[in-house]
Amino acid sequence: MKKLVIRDAQSADLTTLLRFEQELIKAERPFDPTIAKDPVSYYDIEEYVNRDDVKIVIGEVDGTLVSSGYALKKEARPYLDHKYYGYLGFMYTIPAYRGKGINQKIIAELVSWCHGQGLMEIRLTVYDENLPALRAYEKVGFKKHICEMRIV
Repeated sequence: MKKLVIRDAQSADLTTLLRFEQELIKAERPFDPTIAKDPVSYYDIEEYVNRDDVKIVIGEVDGTLVSSGYALKKEARPYLDHKYYGYLGFMYTIPAYRGKGINQKIIAELVSWCHGQGLMEIRLTVYDENLPALRAYEKVGFKKHICEMRIV
């Protein structure tokens, strides 16, 4: 692989980040029949780029944006032993660059940011049937914690 750079997202990256979001939604639709019909959006990416309590990073290879992720400071439930935690999301890597360790580097950058914010508890959500994503997150140290269930 050519030289990978992990950097903060900028407003100039917005078009690509919005495309990544739609690709992520498309990839998750098979796991969740409750995702609304298009047009749908998960995030307010433009706002996130400018917020101090959110860090969006991208992976760039030779000027091409290939991966993304964010960390968000969230308030914990009042009964937990921490007031805030870091929440990771918007994890997307274009297919041609998957399996090359880019997501690991994105996560490492986000975890580092969380720790710098004093956030030692870090969480994310992933569909239980998304086995490749589960394996990737377990590979960097995440462990299953809570299983959310539903009935229709």
